[in-house]
Amino acid sequence: MKKALVIVDVQNDFVDGALGTKEAREMLPRLVEKLKKVVEEKSADIYFTVDTHKENYLETQEGRLLPVEHCIKNTDGWKIVPELGEFVKKAKDVVEKKTFGATRLPALLKPYEEIEFVGLCTDICVVSNALLVKAFYPETLITIDAECCAGVTREKHIAALLTMQSCQCQIKNFPEGEK
Repeated sequence: MKKALVIVDVQNDFVDGALGTKEAREMLPRLVEKLKKVVEEKSADIYFTVDTHKENYLETQEGRLLPVEHCIKNTDGWKIVPELGEFVKKAKDVVEKKTFGATRLPALLKPYEEIEFVGLCTDICVVSNALLVKAFYPETLITIDAECCAGVTREKHIAALLTMQSCQCQIKNFPEGEK
């Protein structure tokens, strides 16, 4: 089965920067282990997305509703965390996205029979990209590894997982007692 693994927005600003969370920091070692295994086994093609804003971020609709400057292109906060650097070099593509969903992703992911999503934040960009791709490819297996995602809060993480499950995405490693 031809598989893609999409790592969504694991950038400095979402781990320990402007919008960083304890959940993101705790998830990162699990994601590194997962990626090591994927590379070793050559079990999936790897893609990254990066949240990408301009310096006028606060003037945008998103910036007015979430007035925290983050992921401004070419800043340290915009960069993918150093722990994932070796995997970025092995990626098929790094997709910049100016909004929650990466509109270039569906075309890149067309040839795959399974597309797995991991990353940040479960309740914003992971859910947006998983459902965007599911809308394009309703018969493709879309999976989310819950242990390698983190939401803004644990409650929002669970809510997003349930939403994706309701939309016929398969959730791997659903947190115990939360289904």
